[in-house]
Amino acid sequence: MPRLLPGLTLTAGATVVLLGLAPLLSRTAPAASPLVLALLAGAVVGSVLGAWGRRSPGRHGARFGGAARPGADWVARHVLRAGVVLLGLQLSLGDVVALGWRGLTVVTLTVAVTFGATVALGPRLGVPRDTTLLVATGFSICGAAAVSAMTSVLDRLPDRRDDDTPRDAAAVALALVALYGTAAVVVLPRSAGALGLTGTQAGLWIGASVQEVAQVVAAAGGLAGATALTTATVAKLARVVLLAPLVATTGAVRARRVALAAPHRTGAHDGGTRVALVPGFVLGFLGAVALRSLGVVPGPVLDAAGQVTTALFVAAMFALGLGVDVPRLVRTGRRALLLGACSAVVVTGTALGAVLLLVP
Repeated sequence: MPRLLPGLTLTAGATVVLLGLAPLLSRTAPAASPLVLALLAGAVVGSVLGAWGRRSPGRHGARFGGAARPGADWVARHVLRAGVVLLGLQLSLGDVVALGWRGLTVVTLTVAVTFGATVALGPRLGVPRDTTLLVATGFSICGAAAVSAMTSVLDRLPDRRDDDTPRDAAAVALALVALYGTAAVVVLPRSAGALGLTGTQAGLWIGASVQEVAQVVAAAGGLAGATALTTATVAKLARVVLLAPLVATTGAVRARRVALAAPHRTGAHDGGTRVALVPGFVLGFLGAVALRSLGVVPGPVLDAAGQVTTALFVAAMFALGLGVDVPRLVRTGRRALLLGACSAVVVTGTALGAVLLLVP
């Protein structure tokens, strides 16, 4: 525990500051996510400490940067998983079912096509494997929360590559989510009006294609009527429900691929235990969804859980940011930017086509 203290202290302090800035951020940039801000802040702090360490290895600040790594790694792994579990309390299957088969088909088709197309395009554009997977997850499911959950799975797998680390990949994916999601907030409401979409059609289009919850609310809130906002929010939650099977399936496929390629490396990198096919935090997420769907959790508890979930994700994103290699991030940025543009076009186009085809 003492060796974790520097990293825990740094992460806790940063989390308090970032959460304090959240109300100001929501007023000045409602489409922005505190999670993305947290990762960027962590990357800045980590880069400063790293540069200090290279120039003056013996100084106190440089020593603190190295000492903070174990605690930050602990937060990035365990606190992140706790946040994913609590995220399930924000989802009710009853609300999702209320979309009807047409709405659920639009959401499912959009997620599947976007994820598959992005994963297929990444290698062709020269984007690293983990970066491609996290971009596909973030754009198809639910932005930062999905990237966080998939990052936790990747961090547990032993098939790591020097040019493709989960932290760098998460930084790229979250930056792209922020960039293209913000653009969608501006473009989609105007496009919905130009296309003459009804409130239900526009809301479903936005909810099925925009990445972050905050971005969905900002985009749908710019349309006339409450129907668009309600539909967009529920469609967004329907995408989040698909997070658990996607993460579990991806983790199982990757773990099996590692086992077939190198049987002697099937153990986890941090202790030699076998990687579980379905991570425990995914099961916890599903359990939380079930509790919310049964209606047994009081409203005040749900409100408090929502605030705690945000705090946990902010802490985890800051901790992830501390280990981001900014020079490597810059070197891979152009190709990833193109991949993000392609993924944004796919998710927007697929959702719009499905809405026009299925929703009257």
